[in-house]
Amino acid sequence: MHPIPSYLRIILFALLLATGFAKPAFSLDGEAQMLPVHPAPLVVTTSDGEKKFSIEVADDPAERERGLMFRESLPTDRGMLFVFESTRPVGFWMKNTPLPLDLVFIRDDGTIAAIEPGEPFSEATISTPQPIRFVLELEQGTAERTGLKPGDRLDHPLIAAVAKAN
Repeated sequence: MHPIPSYLRIILFALLLATGFAKPAFSLDGEAQMLPVHPAPLVVTTSDGEKKFSIEVADDPAERERGLMFRESLPTDRGMLFVFESTRPVGFWMKNTPLPLDLVFIRDDGTIAAIEPGEPFSEATISTPQPIRFVLELEQGTAERTGLKPGDRLDHPLIAAVAKAN
């Protein structure tokens, strides 16, 4: 058996990256993580009606750790949904995050437990006293502008799968 020349390995890895079959384990320092937008919108039912958001999904430890660090902008109809393996207390911080954010803490039944502000570059822990299963990060002010409040229900296939299992 002949070993594969290094230039062919590099080309093969580049092709796998381009097609989405492989991805680097972690981003370079200072580089924003850009996850693909999930095909299904996240829908929030508020007292003013339904609000839809396009979301990126951070569902593994490395993606959750990186989150929206180093992002300088986020469309007002876009967010990042953090999906945890179990319902538990979680804490976030804004180190290396220049964007002010709304952190929407979500129970495993899809209802909003709390909405907390995230201040750029702060290392203060942002959390709620109750266990949660998901966190949605939005550009700061979006929750108020769209009428999101604790108790509102979020609908998305990832949330519905957890709610159904419980």
